[in-house]
Amino acid sequence: MVQITGLEDILAHHPFAENMPHEALSTISGCCSNAVYHPGDYIFREGEPADHFFLIRHGLVALEIHVPQGPPIVVETLETGDIFGWSWLMPPYVWTNDARASEQARLLKLDGACLRGKMENDRSLGYEIYKRFLPIMARRLANNRLRIVELATEPAVHPRHRG
Repeated sequence: MVQITGLEDILAHHPFAENMPHEALSTISGCCSNAVYHPGDYIFREGEPADHFFLIRHGLVALEIHVPQGPPIVVETLETGDIFGWSWLMPPYVWTNDARASEQARLLKLDGACLRGKMENDRSLGYEIYKRFLPIMARRLANNRLRIVELATEPAVHPRHRG
């Protein structure tokens, strides 16, 4: 016999929902769906409308920055238990980087427009969400800064000059 697990139960077992009040968990799960991405699939692209955020149930996701005339720079690789996609929280609600599955990724996809409306009507729900996102945002910004310094201080690789 197969037991079917509902989205609220799946969400409740993700680190994002740790110590979350049941009322908030129930409300958030109403804006939630399952999603699967295969290796190389883009989850979102820089410049597109940011209307979701994601919780990784299983797999790896690379956060990338587009580089003109070059390959994208992976600024962070996220794994099972991580959260990504905070651009849905702040106008103009547009992605500022790409996210791509590095391997098959099973995600919970949360509808940002749905949650923004619920947060407007329930400030305690907004608090529960923001207190989970702000530490992640601060850590990722610090990591990005370190990555920029690392890239800026790497010795340049020059092709050999022919004489």
